Amino acid sequence: MAINFSGRHYPSHIILMALRYYLAYKFSYREIDEIFAERNIHFDHLTLNRWVIKYSPLLKPT
Repeated sequence: MAINFSGRHYPSHIILMALRYYLAYKFSYREIDEIFAERNIHFDHLTLNRWVIKYSPLLKPT
């Protein structure tokens, strides 16, 4: 099953990388926000929270 990222303001690879940092390494939302800001990719930590809520259940292995 492919994840549908249509309508998002960020490319899918950015969303997936942020999710990986949160799920695999247990960084806080604000820490991930800072990591991406250092790479000149700006999004709010609340945006990341919405991504985690929406997409993390779809990433769990079955």
